[in-house]
Amino acid sequence: MGHCPASAGRPRFDIAEIVRQHRAELEAEHWLSVTERRVLTAIARCRTAALGGHVEVCRSCGHEQPAYNSCRNRHCPKCQCLAQERWIGARSERLLPVRHFHVVFTLPSELRTLCRRWPRALFEALFRCASDTLLELGQSRLGATLGVTMVLHTWTRDLRFHPHVHAIVTAGGLGHEGDWRHVKDYLFPVVMMGRLLRGKMLDRLRQIHRKGGLRAWDDLKDPQAMERLLARLSQTSWLVYAKRPFRRLEHVLGYLGRYTHRVAISNGRLMSVTADGVIFRTKEGKTHSVTPIEFLRRFVQHVLPDGFKKIRHYGLYAGSGEAKLEHARSGLAVNSARSAERLPARTWQELLRELTGRDIDRCPRCGGVLERIPLQRRTARGPPLAEAS
Repeated sequence: MGHCPASAGRPRFDIAEIVRQHRAELEAEHWLSVTERRVLTAIARCRTAALGGHVEVCRSCGHEQPAYNSCRNRHCPKCQCLAQERWIGARSERLLPVRHFHVVFTLPSELRTLCRRWPRALFEALFRCASDTLLELGQSRLGATLGVTMVLHTWTRDLRFHPHVHAIVTAGGLGHEGDWRHVKDYLFPVVMMGRLLRGKMLDRLRQIHRKGGLRAWDDLKDPQAMERLLARLSQTSWLVYAKRPFRRLEHVLGYLGRYTHRVAISNGRLMSVTADGVIFRTKEGKTHSVTPIEFLRRFVQHVLPDGFKKIRHYGLYAGSGEAKLEHARSGLAVNSARSAERLPARTWQELLRELTGRDIDRCPRCGGVLERIPLQRRTARGPPLAEAS
């Protein structure tokens, strides 16, 4: 359903090695937050002896190999595949059997500095205003409640800072009389969505500023600075992009899976890593080259605030909308074909076997049964590992 690099074999290069080799240089040139340092530490330690693990011993041929624990950090490129597949399995039980649109809401470049300085406040505002835009248009134009799932991304393919949210939106909604209001090939005008998003975001920024949320920024110490910024933003076209709807539910799930647990860059995109440069794939067969320090600087730009939820659900898909969701599902005359599309519950061992082709309970040499003997957790040494908590 989803796509993980693991399914294509082990990548040749590893971002963790770039972190281990060049982190000290990065910190000598750039200030890092506690959260950013913690993420780099987790990535550097992932699947190493520093996190402990076990030795796999074959009872038949005696083959031994160590297996180290994962860091499970959501920014780690090696720790997302199982989480992605589990998420897809859980969401398959909640998605309605209708087509879904893909809509993207992007913040204008003038707000990127604010986002870097106050990411939590600005990202919360973007989620709130983008979801309100969709839900209000659903009510005003369809007289219905939509189902919306949103995912925050902050990067371009060359790792530049570019905050935007991807929204998967039901092609229709639950009407006030309990009927389903269908939408065919057209959701809402993108210009209308852009203008509504702009108005809501400008109002939200004023509220945040009046409450003192942005006062620490030198550029806004002038009482009129914020109004001048908002005046410029009011004349800017806010980009909203909408794709034609997905026609099959498994396409929606696969697409969601790729977006929900994607990190800024995967190991599989690395083409070359040397002491002087990192070359990685962007899109359409193109590549991009930067120094290792610049690579890490761009990478940490996309570390989210601690505890920030980058996947959110609204309308029929909100946690509080369970009754409406079930009412909508029953009204859509779900048949046995819908049940066949649901993904069966699978253990993590089964998921890993599906993703990598490897049975972790069997010896890779003879196929015998493996016994696991715990390794004593080792204490990491050196400045890069000392900051982990």
